[in-house]
Amino acid sequence: MTSREIRQQFLDYFIKRHGHTFVPSSPVVPHDDPTLLFTNAGMNQFKPVFLGEEKRPYVRAVNSQKCIRAGGKHNDLDDVGRDTYHHTFFEMLGNWSFGDYFKKEAIAWAWELLTGVWKLDKSRLHATVFMGDPAEGLEADHEAAELWRTVTDIDPTHIHLGGKKDNFWEMGDTGPCGPCSEIHIDLTPDKSGARLVNAGDWRVIEIWNLVFIQFNRGADGRLGPLPARHVDTGMGFERITAVLQGKTSNYDTDIFTGLMRAISDLAGARYGGALDDPKDIAFRVIADHARMATFAVTDGAVPSNKKRGAVLRSVIRRAVRFGYQVLALREPFMYKLVDVIADEMGDAFPELRRNPEQVRQIIRGEESEFLSTIERGLAAFEEAAARAAAGNGEFSGRDIFYLHSTLGFPADMTMQLALERGLKPDREGYRQLDEEFRRKSGEGRRTRLQIAVDLGAFAPTDDSPKYAGLECQATVLGWITEREAVRAGSLPEDAQAGVLLDRTCFYAEQGGQVGDVGVIRTATGSFEVSATEKKGEYVVHWGTVAEGHIEAGQSAAASVDRRRLDTMRNHTATHLLNWALRRVLGEHVEQKGSMVDADRLRFDFAHAQALTPEQTAEVERLVNEKIYADLPVRPVVMPLEQARQIPGVRAVFGEKYPDPVRVIIIGADDPGAVGADCSAEFCGGTHLSHTGQAGLFKIIGEEAVAKGVRRITALTGRAAVEYIQRMDATVKQMMQALSASADELPARVAALQEEIRQLRKKLASGVRTGVDPAAEAARLLADAPALGPGRLIVGEIRSASDEQLRAAMDSLKKKAGSYAIMLASADDEKVTFVAAVSDDIVARGLKAGDWIREVARVAGGGGGGRPNMAQAGGKDPSKLPQALELARQIAARTVSGG
Repeated sequence: MTSREIRQQFLDYFIKRHGHTFVPSSPVVPHDDPTLLFTNAGMNQFKPVFLGEEKRPYVRAVNSQKCIRAGGKHNDLDDVGRDTYHHTFFEMLGNWSFGDYFKKEAIAWAWELLTGVWKLDKSRLHATVFMGDPAEGLEADHEAAELWRTVTDIDPTHIHLGGKKDNFWEMGDTGPCGPCSEIHIDLTPDKSGARLVNAGDWRVIEIWNLVFIQFNRGADGRLGPLPARHVDTGMGFERITAVLQGKTSNYDTDIFTGLMRAISDLAGARYGGALDDPKDIAFRVIADHARMATFAVTDGAVPSNKKRGAVLRSVIRRAVRFGYQVLALREPFMYKLVDVIADEMGDAFPELRRNPEQVRQIIRGEESEFLSTIERGLAAFEEAAARAAAGNGEFSGRDIFYLHSTLGFPADMTMQLALERGLKPDREGYRQLDEEFRRKSGEGRRTRLQIAVDLGAFAPTDDSPKYAGLECQATVLGWITEREAVRAGSLPEDAQAGVLLDRTCFYAEQGGQVGDVGVIRTATGSFEVSATEKKGEYVVHWGTVAEGHIEAGQSAAASVDRRRLDTMRNHTATHLLNWALRRVLGEHVEQKGSMVDADRLRFDFAHAQALTPEQTAEVERLVNEKIYADLPVRPVVMPLEQARQIPGVRAVFGEKYPDPVRVIIIGADDPGAVGADCSAEFCGGTHLSHTGQAGLFKIIGEEAVAKGVRRITALTGRAAVEYIQRMDATVKQMMQALSASADELPARVAALQEEIRQLRKKLASGVRTGVDPAAEAARLLADAPALGPGRLIVGEIRSASDEQLRAAMDSLKKKAGSYAIMLASADDEKVTFVAAVSDDIVARGLKAGDWIREVARVAGGGGGGRPNMAQAGGKDPSKLPQALELARQIAARTVSGG
């Protein structure tokens, strides 16, 4: 049975036999859960349902969810490749009940699928149930244990009790929770693995977890019953595939065979499947990490230094390191596996085939950057490792920190390399240095915890009036604070809270559009709304009682600030911009994010290169054409599947849309008439009735925000007019100052820039003639610290020519006797370095050619020479201070360890 058949049989079993609705996998990059780096479980997309914030049109669901566990609590990264079953990316097969069936059906159906459909050996299956926890006041799950005995024919001796760690599931510190029942399979040859259940032994592994969500943990830590009980199950797809295909390693299944073959072709080596063979470990690391990177980038993640991007970067770089060190892959290779993964998994996850070129570019760019870092970092690592080996065998925390903070060489990679050399990395020393660095830079600040409040006591908010106007009548249902929900009483003057109404015209922040501000008035007071937030089916108006007091149950007049009209101008213009970008740049353009408020709009989109001035002008022209045409903007509500069939319809990938869905159509009277000159987007935001109301559209900025992602900032309406007026005033001032017409300004400015450049050259040349090499050399020598038996002389001789640098070098060599000297000089365009090292210092390991090469790289250059004398150049004069500091560090570290 192939893996594709296994996945489909699981889905069909629950859809066709037991009436479940197929729900597509959510992206691995969560769009609506700031608590998650990556989607790490099938239940993530159903979290609002479990919390009572949202209702779905179905009560039974099934899917195969893409998951990533490579950072934070669920961090399997260090294990990946070193065993045969850990992954950073995996699929989770799952079925759910939302207040419908419960333990009996979940247990019976799981058993039927495993033993009836898939014909697993019943004598190898074991079930665990919760044994209770007196400290928590939790009884044992006798119900589940009895159901295993009565609704299945499992061997009663194969029903085991498990503690809270393995058999009680909690969403977080507060919220829904409940006991779970796990199904394990015994893979020992003689079926003797009963004692290994829940023991963490690979010979008896969990294959399915059935979670019975029946309690709610309050803020006080106490457990109470939920009004509706749910089922949440999860089965690792890779793991069950290995079981059904009779493999002991997930990497031996057909899920990975195509990838392993492709890696073999790239590396010119074969995968042998050994646990401790470095080559086979590298194969597994690359195969797993290529899947993770491909899915993460496809779903919108990009490598960076922060949070999710940092995790993605570490995974890509770990794979590159294994390829570089073990398989001798010296050029980018991982990006070549994107097409293999898309071919293998594109049927189940069509998004992989949407824009693979963009994914390849992003991954290749990260590989190229890191390969350069490896070349530079490995040389420095070798020096530090040699010192550690010659000393007490400890790889110092200071060296780990230096490699990481100065050269960009990951600390975990340094530690792993040190271990592989038989050295002991000073983890604690590194940790202290890193914490001190973070403390000083402010990166270690904690963020305020959000406290969950149950909104189930309130009726859902009717927010349909937001489309009708800026005012509506409503009733105050109550309010929430960080700790509680209040349905009775009064909210006094100056109190801060989140007010809930039965209906509202306020738009809650969503889909890139900012939330409305305004005021809610009652007979006894007024409440100033500073932010509006959507929480499931509820709209929360955050703000302060400005006057009097507000009472629960009062009638209220809700009034939105008129700046909402400017927000609507920008939102409608954003849709036109999305359309125009595809017309000018191509259909690969895909929205990656947006921000729409009253002042401006920002639009992030997938595109590899900066827009040319001509492209920017054409995009702007197309948008303004649509504005001048004063086209109707038509909101249409229709079934989700029908809406997906509209030609060219746009939706933000990974965004969850309701069914039916609201579609904004510009340029056509109905969905059936949408063509290439029309814009059609899924959107719940507020819009103009006609494009002409936008007035004017002006792009004021275009920049890169991440690899393969560009951002356009633009203005509409009065803001655009005011911007053009300011630019016009600036141009007129320049015309007057330069005595030139507007058309002549570019040539006149270019001529002035050239004149300034020539004058600077002359000035620099004049300054150089006044340089006294001997005096400069004497100054540097007087301040030079000791270096072993000699002196370390590093410094800049300002505005010196190459000849003057060499003259200063000769003077220093004569006076110092024993020395390591590096001198530099810079002008506006370049840096020149010269280095000299005496024989006794060379003998201690510092060679001029290697030293200067490392330093020049910091300034964007290179060079080299002999151990005693070397010269180099750099392209970035602004980096000269960092380069000279690195020169001091390398020399001191090398000679002190020699």
